Amino acid sequence: MSKTINRIIKVVSALGLSARQFDISIGTANGYTLRMQKNNASVGSDVIERIVKEYPQVNLVWLITGKGDMFVDDTSRQKTRTKSEIEAYIDDRLKAQWSEEKKALLDEILNEIDETKRKRN
Repeated sequence: MSKTINRIIKVVSALGLSARQFDISIGTANGYTLRMQKNNASVGSDVIERIVKEYPQVNLVWLITGKGDMFVDDTSRQKTRTKSEIEAYIDDRLKAQWSEEKKALLDEILNEIDETKRKRN
């Protein structure tokens, strides 16, 4: 019986995405999908939920059980994205992450400066 991770890999391929693009789009760590595939691991319900939320055209029943079609036929639910839309989304997510990291680094440096001042006094 095929595991959910194998069906996820098929979805990634059918959507024309790289595993990295897919990981970022659903908010998982970089390398998550390929790591899960390599370890033949089970995928948590939180990840499945993120997939169907971000890609509502994916058939949830197929994703979990392998029964039926990969995509739902209801075109009103489909969210088709162009490559440029996906790249823009990834850029926005990366910028937000970098901004948080820069803020944390700045806070760390300011704390070190304060600590150095306290030690001098």
